[in-house]
Amino acid sequence: MTDTTEPQQNPRANLLDLPTGPFGLRYVFSAFTLLFAIWHVLTNVYLTEPGLWQNAIHFGGFAFLASVTLSPWGKNSGKTWAWVIDITYGLAVAAAALWVASAESGLYERSLAVTGQGWQFTAIDWAAGLLLIFACIDLSRRVSGWVIPILIILSLSYILFLGTMLPGVFRAASLPLDDVLFRTLYNDEGMFGILANISVTNITLFMIFGGFLVVSGASNFVIEISKIVAGRIKGGAAFVAVLSSALTGTISGSAIANTASTGVITIPLMKANGFRPQFAAGVEAAASTGGQLMPPIMGAGAFVMASYTSIPYSTIVAVSVVPAILYFLSVAFIVRIEAVKYDAGAHIDLTVDRAKMISGGLVFVIPLAVMIYLLLSGVTPSFAACWAIVALIGTSWLTSIIAKIRPDGAFKPVSMGPKRIAEALISGIKAAVMTAILLTAIGIMNNAIVTSGVGNGFSLMIAQWSQGSLVLAIALIALASLVLGMGLPVTAAYIILAILTAPALAGLMADSLIVDQLMAGITDPAKSGLFFLVDHPLVAQVSTGMSKAEAWELVRNIPFEVAVTIRPVMIDPTVQTGFLLTAHLIIFWLSQDSNVTPPVCLAAFAAAGIAGSRPMATGFESWKIAKGLYIVPLLFAYTPLVTGDFIEVAQIGFFALFGIYATNAMIQWHAEGPLKPLTVVLLIGGAVGAYWPLALLPNLLGAGAVVAAVILSKRAAVPVLSAKSA
Repeated sequence: MTDTTEPQQNPRANLLDLPTGPFGLRYVFSAFTLLFAIWHVLTNVYLTEPGLWQNAIHFGGFAFLASVTLSPWGKNSGKTWAWVIDITYGLAVAAAALWVASAESGLYERSLAVTGQGWQFTAIDWAAGLLLIFACIDLSRRVSGWVIPILIILSLSYILFLGTMLPGVFRAASLPLDDVLFRTLYNDEGMFGILANISVTNITLFMIFGGFLVVSGASNFVIEISKIVAGRIKGGAAFVAVLSSALTGTISGSAIANTASTGVITIPLMKANGFRPQFAAGVEAAASTGGQLMPPIMGAGAFVMASYTSIPYSTIVAVSVVPAILYFLSVAFIVRIEAVKYDAGAHIDLTVDRAKMISGGLVFVIPLAVMIYLLLSGVTPSFAACWAIVALIGTSWLTSIIAKIRPDGAFKPVSMGPKRIAEALISGIKAAVMTAILLTAIGIMNNAIVTSGVGNGFSLMIAQWSQGSLVLAIALIALASLVLGMGLPVTAAYIILAILTAPALAGLMADSLIVDQLMAGITDPAKSGLFFLVDHPLVAQVSTGMSKAEAWELVRNIPFEVAVTIRPVMIDPTVQTGFLLTAHLIIFWLSQDSNVTPPVCLAAFAAAGIAGSRPMATGFESWKIAKGLYIVPLLFAYTPLVTGDFIEVAQIGFFALFGIYATNAMIQWHAEGPLKPLTVVLLIGGAVGAYWPLALLPNLLGAGAVVAAVILSKRAAVPVLSAKSA
């Protein structure tokens, strides 16, 4: 679900697939991984370990796997001494995690016996705790580069001594080392707290479910159904890429995984269909990025969001459906414009293998339907994922029985026998190694941020720099996400940005409602009295009303620590929850841009390797194609796309499509034909009207203007360029 920032060159990277290592270690590690996967299923549906034990076992197992499969010894990693060191290291980290879980009650007893003298860690406690922190730094470096380790070191330094040296809102008191160690290991925000719990109870199970979908042949259905839908459309091969990436996103939730799995099929298909290599790669990268936005899995984002906001997972998934559709249609519009502009995609054979489609479709649709039904019925995501796996195995057996009854080739099932079930379980665990390591490591930073209160300082900085402007605040967060994304997987970037900026962004949205109340005058003494905490002359007009400019002037001068007191009183809790969800979705969408935005655009680079195109040129192409990553968050901020009822969401989503098409046409400077001055004016006016929130007349006029521009451009069409001559 998360993406690594550097390609894995280690000879042991495929340890669980290839017969590498001395003394038959392949079989030992495969057996361990299989048992570890089974434990993840059982611990979520049958076993009842305490949360700390569950999270410690989870991290210990993945730390062991990471230490032996991601060796730091380079070319020497195959030597016996390197194996001995890595296995010993992995076992020591796993033992340390289990020790920390077992030592909790004894630590409390000793510390209560000598109150006032700090936490009474034993020598073994210190050794285990420090080894775990070192392992988080080391293993996160192995899976994602140096950014996370540097941030961990800075976070710990901040609460130990660095905070006392900083000025203003970022100044923080230093904590003693034993207190820092205790908070890091045992706080809900620490290593074995909320984030680790998300990984063990949700993400790993969905990774395992994805492994079952891949091994069972569900990916065949994705490609074949995409051919049926897009096979008769001009530029159909590129539409296959968009559709298959959308459907694959329901399996993996990873941009690079999507690119690698579907790109090897769709990119050559697009090139053969007449599309430029860098455009073909850009489409695949942009469409694959949407995999993290596609319900029900949405990478790790939905799980993290549910934990941080206390909003039900089903609600987050439900409100994300229309935005995901908008994103994929925005990519499809670019494909259509490119196909018309360069006359690409007119002639190609997209023959459908119906036997593969039917067999793969059953093991794709039925388990996914079971999972979605259970999620919407209110059960936990882990319970839904487990039953979806059961449904998939049962469906594969059913298709195998039908194939034997009807041996006419109508079915080409993949029977999920013991060997394939084991393969799927191991595949899921392998895919989850990075996420498990990173979420545990980020827990150290999360604890430092919560303990020090630096998140409030960062939110205050965003509020001050944006001067109350929501669009400027979003631009600042987008810039921060791009910078973080240069060295972090997108899920890690989202978590850090959400911790630091979500309160500020939600607060800015709430301020608009406070402004409305100030303009009308606040007569309730319990509410108006709160504003006397603000040192500003306009406070005297709170009860009588003021102009809009004056209201914004007063709101912008409310100190952050006062604003967090005023907002809960002035605004309904349900509305506040909606603003919080909107803020998290904005940040989550913006955090995806590092996949497709130069200079570090991992999905685009992966696609360029398949297409044989220039990496940086492909990056710019994918960035241009993925403009929905910026348009949809603005719709989140300025329309009730997230918080509205069905009619409102449908109206916003439908007319936004016209605005998105107009935006893409102006970016490409082409619609159904080249743009002329009149069509440009129509597209600009049409986009403004189409984007206007819940204004039916401007929406209709805007949509009409866009349609008129398309018709005029088609009439002005000239002989098109070929993709090869462009």
